[in-house]
Amino acid sequence: MIANPILLQMKYARVVKLFSELAGISLDKALDFFYNSSEYDLISNGVADLHCMSDGYLAEDLLEEYRNKLEVRN
Repeated sequence: MIANPILLQMKYARVVKLFSELAGISLDKALDFFYNSSEYDLISNGVADLHCMSDGYLAEDLLEEYRNKLEVRN
């Protein structure tokens, strides 16, 4: 299911803000990571209705992806 684009943008903003706080990174860095993440790709393409999940769940999932990418770099 594809969600309303305006509602998706509002969802993205909340998730990015929460992710920024959880990861301890700037909003700019969090936004850049989010838009280049597999989670963004899945949500924006309507896969598994991820946009219906809570902001906290999505932010935690994004944090896990972020940590995994950091581990690969090190």
